Amino acid sequence: MTFFTIIGRVVLALLAEIGRLALFVWQAVSHIIRPPFFWRLTAQQMMRIGYFSLPVVALTAFFTGGALALQIYYGGNEFNSESIVASIVALGITRELGPVLGGLMVAGRVSAAIAAELGTMRVTEQIDALTTLSTNPYKYLVVPRVVAAVVTLPILVFFADIIGIMGGFVVGTSTLDFNAGVYIKNTVDFLKLSDVTSGLIKAGVFGFIIATMGCFHGFHSKGGAQGVGRATTNAVVSASILILAANYVMTSLLFAN
Repeated sequence: MTFFTIIGRVVLALLAEIGRLALFVWQAVSHIIRPPFFWRLTAQQMMRIGYFSLPVVALTAFFTGGALALQIYYGGNEFNSESIVASIVALGITRELGPVLGGLMVAGRVSAAIAAELGTMRVTEQIDALTTLSTNPYKYLVVPRVVAAVVTLPILVFFADIIGIMGGFVVGTSTLDFNAGVYIKNTVDFLKLSDVTSGLIKAGVFGFIIATMGCFHGFHSKGGAQGVGRATTNAVVSASILILAANYVMTSLLFAN
């Protein structure tokens, strides 16, 4: 019976956490459309989440595009299919690698920062002070971060797509001896608008996941400095797992036909 008791406790704890997360998401989403709106805070979060994340996302996309070009070339060389390098790089970057790797990099940087910031505010009772001053903490702390992440992540992924394709182009023309004009023509002819928009839709969902996980774990942090550390770790891990799971679900839905 001890074994079943342990399983029951784990399942009940998991269900309780899911319920608490669902209520938190409902509070965050419902307050997005309610006044007042803190536009200045939202703009500040856009700078922190979007602009300051651009260097790491750009570097990740560039080297990913270059490595993808090499792998496709060496794999296709066995079947005399080197000409598909440009097409597959463009497809892989825009549909999958751009939004997923961009989301994971932003999750590691932003979700941890949000959880640490809100966790510190929780353990130092600053969030309770906001409530005492008749300021809704969801409206003041959560909504600007969620809105900023949902808006800025598709923009980041759009630039990541361009830079990732450029990385494949640089490697293809400098290392693999592709003709620059032919490489660009193959990319443009093969790439469709739906490939780009599907990645941007994914990026918007990933942005919501990143901000929500950071805010949720930071908002419910407890236990002093150790609790803030746990909240930061949990935010990054949960955001990363949910990004990968959501990517599978959206890929199944967007490309079912």
